[in-house]
Amino acid sequence: MQIQEPRKPYYPSLYQINTRPYVRALLGPGGGARGLDGIPDAEIDQIAHLGFDWVYLLGVWQTGAASRKISRSNPEWRQEFRELLGDLRDDDICGSPFAVKGYHVLASLGGNAALRRFRERLSQRGLRLMLDFVPNHTAIDHPWVRQHPDFYVRGTEEQIRQEPENYTRLGTIFAHGRDPHFPGWTDTLQLNYSNPDLQQAMTGELMRVASLCDGVRCDMAMLILPDVFERTWGVSAQPFWPRAIEAVRSRHPGFTFLAEVYWDLEWALQQQGFDYTYDKRLYDRLRDLQARPVREHFWATSYYQDRSARFLENHDEARAAAIFPPEVLRAAAVLAFLSPGLRFFHQGQLQGWEKKVPLQLCRAPEQPTDRQIETFYLRLLELLRRDVPRNGKWLLLESSLAWEGNPTSESFIAFAWSGEMGKRWLVVVNYAPHQSQCYLRLPFLEWVGASLHLEDLLGFASYDRQGDDLLKRGLYLDLPPWGYHVFEVIRLA
Repeated sequence: MQIQEPRKPYYPSLYQINTRPYVRALLGPGGGARGLDGIPDAEIDQIAHLGFDWVYLLGVWQTGAASRKISRSNPEWRQEFRELLGDLRDDDICGSPFAVKGYHVLASLGGNAALRRFRERLSQRGLRLMLDFVPNHTAIDHPWVRQHPDFYVRGTEEQIRQEPENYTRLGTIFAHGRDPHFPGWTDTLQLNYSNPDLQQAMTGELMRVASLCDGVRCDMAMLILPDVFERTWGVSAQPFWPRAIEAVRSRHPGFTFLAEVYWDLEWALQQQGFDYTYDKRLYDRLRDLQARPVREHFWATSYYQDRSARFLENHDEARAAAIFPPEVLRAAAVLAFLSPGLRFFHQGQLQGWEKKVPLQLCRAPEQPTDRQIETFYLRLLELLRRDVPRNGKWLLLESSLAWEGNPTSESFIAFAWSGEMGKRWLVVVNYAPHQSQCYLRLPFLEWVGASLHLEDLLGFASYDRQGDDLLKRGLYLDLPPWGYHVFEVIRLA
């Protein structure tokens, strides 16, 4: 097959795969020796056919025996695993993929050589590869623990006595990696970014990862920002991300960085060089089912919007089909994925899977496909393959009262997309549990004197309207609870 230049739309789509259970489900316990080489070409063809630009393989790096032991011996975790897998066995528990012992691809997946071949197969289909980089911590049995103990945050006798969940004794007392709002991750040790040698070593690790892929998803990227690090650990650190990102891009121009980030620190990481940052705020507001906060979220600058990674689920969040009723899920998906930015989809999301798989597992249960959800997503993905939402210009629209005393116009969230050759799309959602009406204000002066046809690309509605009337009064809308339109506007004359 001839290698294609990977597609590079302005607003790409990404497909996340939980690699270890995915490969096991495809190949079975006895076929695992083939690893990534065993993934059929037809699987990759299907991902490309759906219009994705990125494949994000979660959990390909080497994990250690210590991480597996901790995962297998934690009674609360085992109970959770057993609720998902009634026939749970120890070899189903392979440890957290974020307790990295080394940035070498697992032997069970075929090692680095198999990953390079898999990347080439992706590239042949115009797809790019994203992998994990975990900057904040390592596995507790990482070689650096013996070779460079000064790379880690140490603890005291008093700290381990008062906070046993946050520290461990491995000859020396070390701190577990952690989010300061939660107990430590007991299968990890915290890296010390106040040490310049550690920063240099981690830049080297990042360079090693970058040689194997086209982009990285950086786990909990905000934890090593200097102010966050100092508040958490009481020591100052120099900025890591700007210099590390520059170093990678000097060798790999165009390399892509995606940050997992929370606490309203998205803008800070965008300013430090990240191409995309998690948009957890939009996810939370969609989940809260309130239109006004969602609409206000889109008031942010275009720079911020364009660099936001939109999602309804990922490996950390609950399955969207489990928390959103079907009609709400469709409305939320229209808003999330027809807004600008990186469109982030999770394995099983398209099929409406409801069971979240703990990351420590390398086997997942079979889950049924919800055909209605699948049909909806396939239609939505067909739209996302078109040039208008991939490369067009996006504009948040305003609505006004349909009549005095009717406040339901507040329930509408609407966008316009403008593409080449005067193409226009209108995306309108009534994000509310009641029927709503409004007039949608439209600022397109080229519609003066025009006859227009509006065709719903996700439904069956179609209307003919006069441009003068739309510009003067607006587009009248009357939508049921959680209703939506994605209109293509065609100029007739």
